[in-house]
Amino acid sequence: MDWLDRVAGLKRWTKHGVRAPHKPLLLLYALGSYQQDTAYELRYSAVEEELKRLLAEYGPANPTTPAYPFHHLVNDGVWEVWTAAGPGSPGSGIGVLRSSGATGRLAPGLRMALGEEPALLGRMARVLLDAHFPASLHADLCEAVGLDPEQAGTGAAVVARRQRDRRMREQILTAYEFQCAFCGYDGAIGGSTVGLEAAHVRWWSHEGPDEVDNGLCLCSLHHKLFDKGVLGLGEGHRILVSRRFVGRSEASRRHVLDLSGRPVLGPQRGLPPVADRHREWHTRQVFHGEAREAADRLVSAG
Repeated sequence: MDWLDRVAGLKRWTKHGVRAPHKPLLLLYALGSYQQDTAYELRYSAVEEELKRLLAEYGPANPTTPAYPFHHLVNDGVWEVWTAAGPGSPGSGIGVLRSSGATGRLAPGLRMALGEEPALLGRMARVLLDAHFPASLHADLCEAVGLDPEQAGTGAAVVARRQRDRRMREQILTAYEFQCAFCGYDGAIGGSTVGLEAAHVRWWSHEGPDEVDNGLCLCSLHHKLFDKGVLGLGEGHRILVSRRFVGRSEASRRHVLDLSGRPVLGPQRGLPPVADRHREWHTRQVFHGEAREAADRLVSAG
Protein backbone atom coordinates (compact mmCIF):
# COMPACT_ATOMS: atom_id res chain seq x y z
CA MET A 1 0.00 0.00 0.00
CA ASP A 2 1.40 3.41 -0.99
CA TRP A 3 0.46 5.75 1.83
CA LEU A 4 1.64 8.83 -0.06
CA ASP A 5 -0.75 8.07 -2.93
CA ARG A 6 -3.56 7.49 -0.46
CA VAL A 7 -2.92 10.81 1.26
CA ALA A 8 -2.62 12.61 -2.05
CA GLY A 9 -5.98 11.17 -3.10
CA LEU A 10 -8.09 12.11 -0.07
CA LYS A 11 -11.75 12.29 -1.07
CA ARG A 12 -12.98 15.85 -0.60
CA TRP A 13 -16.30 17.60 -1.11
CA THR A 14 -15.98 19.69 -4.25
CA LYS A 15 -18.55 22.05 -5.70
CA HIS A 16 -18.08 25.29 -7.65
CA GLY A 17 -14.36 25.28 -6.81
CA VAL A 18 -14.96 25.73 -3.06
CA ARG A 19 -11.94 24.94 -0.90
CA ALA A 20 -12.48 21.97 1.42
CA PRO A 21 -9.32 21.48 3.52
CA HIS A 22 -11.17 19.81 6.41
CA LYS A 23 -9.68 16.33 6.00
CA PRO A 24 -6.13 17.55 5.26
CA LEU A 25 -6.21 19.75 8.38
CA LEU A 26 -7.40 16.90 10.60
CA LEU A 27 -4.78 14.56 9.16
CA LEU A 28 -2.01 17.12 9.69
CA TYR A 29 -3.23 17.57 13.27
CA ALA A 30 -3.18 13.78 13.77
CA LEU A 31 0.34 13.53 12.32
CA GLY A 32 1.53 16.26 14.69
CA SER A 33 -0.08 14.44 17.62
CA TYR A 34 1.54 11.15 16.58
CA GLN A 35 4.94 12.82 16.24
CA GLN A 36 4.69 14.07 19.81
CA ASP A 37 3.27 10.85 21.27
CA THR A 38 2.87 7.66 19.22
CA ALA A 39 0.28 6.39 21.73
CA TYR A 40 -1.95 9.46 21.37
CA GLU A 41 -5.75 9.32 21.08
CA LEU A 42 -7.95 12.25 20.03
CA ARG A 43 -11.29 12.38 21.83
CA TYR A 44 -13.61 14.56 19.77
CA SER A 45 -14.97 16.56 22.69
CA ALA A 46 -11.42 17.34 23.87
CA VAL A 47 -10.03 18.53 20.53
CA GLU A 48 -13.16 20.06 18.98
CA GLU A 49 -12.34 23.67 19.89
CA GLU A 50 -8.75 23.40 18.71
CA LEU A 51 -9.85 21.87 15.41
CA LYS A 52 -12.47 24.61 15.00
CA ARG A 53 -9.75 27.23 15.44
CA LEU A 54 -7.65 25.52 12.76
CA LEU A 55 -10.58 25.51 10.35
CA ALA A 56 -11.36 29.16 11.10
CA GLU A 57 -7.77 30.19 10.42
CA TYR A 58 -6.84 27.94 7.50
CA GLY A 59 -10.20 26.85 6.11
CA PRO A 60 -12.74 28.66 3.92
CA ALA A 61 -14.28 31.93 5.06
CA ASN A 62 -17.68 30.35 5.76
CA PRO A 63 -18.24 28.81 9.22
CA THR A 64 -17.65 25.06 9.32
CA THR A 65 -17.30 22.19 11.78
CA PRO A 66 -14.61 19.55 12.46
CA ALA A 67 -17.32 16.90 12.91
CA TYR A 68 -17.39 16.29 9.16
CA PRO A 69 -13.75 15.22 8.73
CA PHE A 70 -13.66 13.43 12.10
CA HIS A 71 -16.34 11.05 10.79
CA HIS A 72 -15.62 10.92 7.04
CA LEU A 73 -11.81 10.60 7.10
CA VAL A 74 -12.36 6.95 8.06
CA ASN A 75 -13.46 6.29 4.47
CA ASP A 76 -9.98 7.18 3.19
CA GLY A 77 -8.33 4.35 5.12
CA VAL A 78 -5.96 6.57 7.09
CA TRP A 79 -8.09 7.17 10.21
CA GLU A 80 -10.08 5.12 12.69
CA VAL A 81 -12.83 6.10 15.14
CA TRP A 82 -14.39 4.23 18.03
CA THR A 83 -16.78 4.90 20.90
CA ALA A 84 -17.57 3.24 24.23
CA ALA A 85 -19.87 0.94 22.24
CA GLY A 86 -17.03 -0.33 20.08
CA PRO A 87 -15.26 0.37 16.77
CA GLY A 88 -16.76 2.66 14.18
CA SER A 89 -17.90 6.27 14.02
CA PRO A 90 -21.36 7.08 15.41
CA GLY A 91 -21.96 9.57 12.60
CA SER A 92 -21.06 13.11 11.58
CA GLY A 93 -23.39 14.93 13.99
CA ILE A 94 -21.69 17.16 16.55
CA GLY A 95 -23.97 16.01 19.37
CA VAL A 96 -23.49 12.29 18.83
CA LEU A 97 -19.71 12.64 18.48
CA ARG A 98 -19.63 14.42 21.83
CA SER A 99 -22.07 12.23 23.73
CA SER A 100 -20.67 8.92 22.50
CA GLY A 101 -17.12 9.75 23.52
CA ALA A 102 -16.00 9.33 19.91
CA THR A 103 -12.21 9.02 19.72
CA GLY A 104 -9.94 8.88 16.70
CA ARG A 105 -6.34 8.25 15.64
CA LEU A 106 -4.34 7.20 12.59
CA ALA A 107 -5.35 3.82 11.16
CA PRO A 108 -3.43 0.77 12.49
CA GLY A 109 -1.73 0.05 9.16
CA LEU A 110 -0.54 3.63 8.87
CA ARG A 111 0.78 3.66 12.44
CA MET A 112 2.70 0.47 11.70
CA ALA A 113 4.18 1.98 8.52
CA LEU A 114 5.24 5.12 10.41
CA GLY A 115 6.88 2.98 13.09
CA GLU A 116 8.89 1.12 10.45
CA GLU A 117 9.76 4.24 8.45
CA PRO A 118 9.68 7.42 10.60
CA ALA A 119 10.60 9.68 7.65
CA LEU A 120 7.28 8.73 6.01
CA LEU A 121 5.51 11.14 8.38
CA GLY A 122 7.37 14.11 6.97
CA ARG A 123 6.75 13.07 3.38
CA MET A 124 3.03 12.71 4.10
CA ALA A 125 2.97 16.14 5.69
CA ARG A 126 4.69 17.65 2.67
CA VAL A 127 2.16 16.07 0.29
CA LEU A 128 -0.72 17.52 2.33
CA LEU A 129 0.84 20.97 2.60
CA ASP A 130 1.77 21.21 -1.08
CA ALA A 131 -1.60 19.92 -2.26
CA HIS A 132 -3.84 22.14 -0.14
CA PHE A 133 -2.03 25.28 1.07
CA PRO A 134 0.31 27.96 -0.33
CA ALA A 135 3.96 27.77 0.70
CA SER A 136 3.69 31.02 2.67
CA LEU A 137 1.46 29.24 5.22
CA HIS A 138 3.40 25.98 5.62
CA ALA A 139 5.61 26.97 8.57
CA ASP A 140 2.74 28.56 10.49
CA LEU A 141 0.50 25.58 9.85
CA CYS A 142 3.14 23.09 11.04
CA GLU A 143 3.50 25.09 14.24
CA ALA A 144 -0.28 25.23 14.69
CA VAL A 145 -0.64 21.42 14.51
CA GLY A 146 2.48 20.70 16.56
CA LEU A 147 4.40 19.23 13.63
CA ASP A 148 8.20 19.50 13.39
CA PRO A 149 8.87 19.33 9.64
CA GLU A 150 12.66 19.23 10.03
CA GLN A 151 12.58 16.32 12.44
CA ALA A 152 10.12 14.58 10.16
CA GLY A 153 12.42 14.86 7.15
CA THR A 154 10.10 16.74 4.80
CA GLY A 155 12.91 17.32 2.35
CA ALA A 156 12.60 13.76 1.07
CA ALA A 157 11.00 12.94 -2.28
CA VAL A 158 7.23 13.15 -2.52
CA VAL A 159 4.54 11.94 -4.89
CA ALA A 160 5.01 13.28 -8.40
CA ARG A 161 2.33 15.90 -9.12
CA ARG A 162 2.05 19.13 -11.09
CA GLN A 163 5.41 20.81 -11.47
CA ARG A 164 5.79 24.49 -10.68
CA ASP A 165 7.27 26.73 -13.35
CA ARG A 166 10.59 27.91 -11.94
CA ARG A 167 10.40 31.01 -14.13
CA MET A 168 7.26 32.20 -12.37
CA ARG A 169 9.05 34.25 -9.70
CA GLU A 170 11.27 36.12 -12.17
CA GLN A 171 8.36 36.78 -14.51
CA ILE A 172 6.15 38.19 -11.78
CA LEU A 173 8.82 40.33 -10.13
CA THR A 174 9.80 41.72 -13.53
CA ALA A 175 6.18 42.43 -14.45
CA TYR A 176 5.76 44.48 -11.28
CA GLU A 177 9.17 46.16 -11.62
CA PHE A 178 10.57 44.54 -8.50
CA GLN A 179 8.28 46.32 -6.07
CA CYS A 180 5.39 45.21 -3.87
CA ALA A 181 2.13 45.74 -5.74
CA PHE A 182 0.43 46.79 -2.49
CA CYS A 183 2.93 49.05 -0.72
CA GLY A 184 5.73 49.76 -3.19
CA TYR A 185 8.51 48.17 -1.11
CA ASP A 186 11.51 47.49 -3.38
CA GLY A 187 14.38 46.45 -1.08
CA ALA A 188 17.57 44.87 -2.37
CA ILE A 189 20.98 43.91 -1.00
CA GLY A 190 24.07 43.27 -3.07
CA GLY A 191 22.03 43.68 -6.24
CA SER A 192 19.51 41.00 -5.21
CA THR A 193 15.95 41.64 -4.11
CA VAL A 194 15.16 40.84 -0.50
CA GLY A 195 11.71 40.40 1.03
CA LEU A 196 9.88 40.29 -2.32
CA GLU A 197 7.92 37.21 -3.38
CA ALA A 198 5.76 36.00 -6.26
CA ALA A 199 2.27 35.36 -4.90
CA HIS A 200 -0.31 33.21 -6.66
CA VAL A 201 -3.77 34.83 -6.57
CA ARG A 202 -5.54 31.53 -7.20
CA TRP A 203 -3.42 29.14 -5.18
CA TRP A 204 -1.16 26.80 -7.11
CA SER A 205 -2.46 23.97 -4.92
CA HIS A 206 -5.96 24.72 -6.26
CA GLU A 207 -5.16 24.68 -9.98
CA GLY A 208 -3.82 28.21 -10.08
CA PRO A 209 -1.61 28.58 -13.18
CA ASP A 210 1.97 29.84 -13.16
CA GLU A 211 1.02 32.82 -15.31
CA VAL A 212 1.51 36.57 -14.97
CA ASP A 213 -2.27 37.12 -14.85
CA ASN A 214 -2.44 34.91 -11.74
CA GLY A 215 0.40 36.55 -9.88
CA LEU A 216 1.38 39.56 -7.81
CA CYS A 217 4.76 40.74 -6.62
CA LEU A 218 4.29 41.23 -2.87
CA CYS A 219 6.55 41.90 0.08
CA SER A 220 6.75 39.12 2.65
CA LEU A 221 4.26 40.82 4.99
CA HIS A 222 1.61 41.49 2.39
CA HIS A 223 2.06 38.04 0.81
CA LYS A 224 1.27 36.42 4.16
CA LEU A 225 -1.73 38.73 4.75
CA PHE A 226 -3.00 38.08 1.22
CA ASP A 227 -2.81 34.30 1.68
CA LYS A 228 -4.49 34.54 5.11
CA GLY A 229 -7.43 36.50 3.68
CA VAL A 230 -6.69 39.79 5.45
CA LEU A 231 -6.08 41.45 2.09
CA GLY A 232 -7.77 40.89 -1.25
CA LEU A 233 -8.35 42.34 -4.71
CA GLY A 234 -11.55 44.13 -5.61
CA GLU A 235 -13.05 45.38 -8.84
CA GLY A 236 -10.84 47.84 -10.64
CA HIS A 237 -7.84 46.07 -9.08
CA ARG A 238 -8.12 47.97 -5.84
CA ILE A 239 -6.93 46.53 -2.55
CA LEU A 240 -9.47 45.09 -0.13
CA VAL A 241 -8.92 44.96 3.64
CA SER A 242 -11.08 42.61 5.70
CA ARG A 243 -13.37 44.13 8.33
CA ARG A 244 -12.34 41.22 10.56
CA PHE A 245 -8.76 42.48 10.75
CA VAL A 246 -7.97 44.27 14.02
CA GLY A 247 -4.88 46.44 14.36
CA ARG A 248 -4.54 49.26 16.86
CA SER A 249 -0.96 50.39 16.33
CA GLU A 250 0.31 53.03 13.96
CA ALA A 251 2.18 50.27 12.10
CA SER A 252 -1.06 48.32 11.55
CA ARG A 253 -2.79 51.42 10.26
CA ARG A 254 0.06 52.35 7.92
CA HIS A 255 0.87 48.87 6.59
CA VAL A 256 -2.63 47.39 6.44
CA LEU A 257 -5.66 49.59 7.14
CA ASP A 258 -4.54 52.48 4.96
CA LEU A 259 -4.25 50.14 1.96
CA SER A 260 -8.03 49.86 1.69
CA GLY A 261 -9.20 51.11 -1.70
CA ARG A 262 -5.74 51.82 -3.08
CA PRO A 263 -5.05 50.73 -6.68
CA VAL A 264 -2.56 47.91 -7.21
CA LEU A 265 0.86 49.11 -8.37
CA GLY A 266 1.55 47.56 -11.78
CA PRO A 267 2.00 45.54 -13.82
CA GLN A 268 4.08 47.18 -16.51
CA ARG A 269 2.28 48.51 -19.56
CA GLY A 270 1.62 45.75 -22.06
CA LEU A 271 1.52 42.96 -19.47
CA PRO A 272 -1.78 41.47 -18.23
CA PRO A 273 -3.15 42.45 -14.80
CA VAL A 274 -4.66 39.80 -12.53
CA ALA A 275 -7.45 38.06 -14.43
CA ASP A 276 -10.95 38.56 -13.02
CA ARG A 277 -11.51 34.79 -12.71
CA HIS A 278 -8.49 34.44 -10.41
CA ARG A 279 -9.31 37.60 -8.48
CA GLU A 280 -12.88 36.39 -7.93
CA TRP A 281 -11.67 32.95 -6.79
CA HIS A 282 -9.48 34.57 -4.13
CA THR A 283 -12.36 36.77 -2.97
CA ARG A 284 -14.69 33.77 -2.62
CA GLN A 285 -12.25 31.21 -1.22
CA VAL A 286 -9.62 33.12 0.77
CA PHE A 287 -10.65 36.68 1.63
CA HIS A 288 -12.35 36.87 5.04
CA GLY A 289 -15.72 38.57 5.28
CA GLU A 290 -16.65 41.98 3.95
CA ALA A 291 -14.16 44.64 2.94
CA ARG A 292 -13.60 47.86 4.84
CA GLU A 293 -14.45 51.18 3.27
CA ALA A 294 -11.70 52.73 1.18
CA ALA A 295 -9.23 54.67 3.31
CA ASP A 296 -9.46 57.80 1.18
CA ARG A 297 -13.25 57.94 1.68
CA LEU A 298 -12.82 57.60 5.44
CA VAL A 299 -10.33 60.45 5.50
CA SER A 300 -12.52 62.76 3.41
CA ALA A 301 -15.53 61.92 5.55
CA GLY A 302 -13.67 63.01 8.65
